[in-house]
Amino acid sequence: MSAPSRPRTAALPGAGVPAGGQSRDSRLTVGVIGAGRVGAVLGAALVAAGHRVTAVSEGSGATRARIALLLPDTPLQAAPAVARAATDLLLLAVPDDALAGVVAGLAGAGALHPGQVVAHTSGAHGLDVLAPAAAVGAHPLALHPAMTFAGTPDDLSRLAGISYGVTAPARLRPLAARLVADLGGVPEWIGEADRPLYHAALAHGANHLVTLVNEAADRLRDAGVDQPEKVLAPLLEAALGNALRLGDDALTGPVSRGDAGTVRRHLQRLAATAPDSVPAYLALARRTADRAVAAGRLRPADAGPLLDVLGRTQHQREVAA
Repeated sequence: MSAPSRPRTAALPGAGVPAGGQSRDSRLTVGVIGAGRVGAVLGAALVAAGHRVTAVSEGSGATRARIALLLPDTPLQAAPAVARAATDLLLLAVPDDALAGVVAGLAGAGALHPGQVVAHTSGAHGLDVLAPAAAVGAHPLALHPAMTFAGTPDDLSRLAGISYGVTAPARLRPLAARLVADLGGVPEWIGEADRPLYHAALAHGANHLVTLVNEAADRLRDAGVDQPEKVLAPLLEAALGNALRLGDDALTGPVSRGDAGTVRRHLQRLAATAPDSVPAYLALARRTADRAVAAGRLRPADAGPLLDVLGRTQHQREVAA
């Protein structure tokens, strides 16, 4: 990732700005708690942008190896010590369900201080989870990168141009925009109440895509294909590109044509070979049919027999259960 050697100067909370004046040094002193894949990569990106990561939290052997690779010579310290050392920005990159406890623990230990920006990288949470930090005068910020990470230097090259789901108080928006720009990204401003929906959309698209691709690969193996990835790669890459470019107009296949007989045979063979795949196929086929009808890709008259097949199969499964 290409980045300037020194970030832009701005009079912002947590940026070392003297009262009534402009900062003479716009570098932020940063601490990272939760130096897994996301924390380590974003910490390295902040260093590349000219900021100073002063400490990262201790962790597993894998975490220490990742820090040695991405943030060499950065001290490993206990979480409260990292928070105290992060005079400008504390980055919390911990699992969603652990975040509230980490914030409460740091506030209870007196490790947070007024004027410090406390940012988390969770997509599911907004500012409410940072209430204990705000109560001691810290500035809360939700800063979620819409990207998947491997925790390697290759991740740095993928940061350019990605979106960040940002929730911030009005006064902190300039700093949030600056941080995202320093990371090479683009902010998407998400309301507090919309964070769960934002995160659900990303999880539905990215995480379930992985499951869907692997389900397709497994069924190809069942059909005797030795290297399903070679069959799927060009097809799925084209389908993804078309979907992002054309929306529902990219839809092809038996559901969009109303081919009820083909779908019936799919379900019969799946039930015999991989019954655990049937519920997902049914759910996706029904949702695909709904969208195809709404988009004018499938005539309601042609959808009737198809929906009968899907409904009948679902009923049979419920009776059998």
